[in-house]
Amino acid sequence: MRAVFVDANDALAAVTERLLRAGDPPVAIRRDPAVKPNELPAVLGDAEIAIIDHTYLPTSLAVQCRDLKHVIFLGTGAWSYMSPEQLGERGIAVHTIKGYGDTAVAECAIALMWASAKGFARMDREMRAGHWVPVEGVQLTGKTIGLVGFGGVAAEVARIALGSGLKVIAWNRGPRVLSDMKFLPLEQVLADSDVLSMHLLLTDEN
Repeated sequence: MRAVFVDANDALAAVTERLLRAGDPPVAIRRDPAVKPNELPAVLGDAEIAIIDHTYLPTSLAVQCRDLKHVIFLGTGAWSYMSPEQLGERGIAVHTIKGYGDTAVAECAIALMWASAKGFARMDREMRAGHWVPVEGVQLTGKTIGLVGFGGVAAEVARIALGSGLKVIAWNRGPRVLSDMKFLPLEQVLADSDVLSMHLLLTDEN
């Protein structure tokens, strides 16, 4: 089998080269993070494995890659870049890195929540313009954060929020039970939350 890393930047290319071992399938590393989706059939050629960091792979293009059998997606939110279900129906398996980026994305969500509550962005703009504008920030300790969807990222948001003195409630499509937080109907989460954090796939329905 032959693999092509279709959109490596210099850092990822160096890591890939360092990790390759004798006996591994050959991997062609393309240092082209700006590759366009419509270029992928030509880039992959007869390769059976596509390694993708961030490039969209519509099903209509994937089926043009005649020998493609596996897609290894390195980023977070594979469903925002491709349809693993549709690809699977066409004999192309999508492989993701379980838990990759969960903590980093959750920390970003928490940081944005604090920055918004305290008005940091507005204060920064005003200070740079030479103005001192007092901002009435929101104290989040004791407030309730509602999570809509509860996958790996939301679980990390819940962990950090609980450790920061917030109450956590959540809605999830499937049943979940955790001892330190409540899962409630969506309407109640929307009504009872001081802060809402969305953790759903980007679909037409959502």
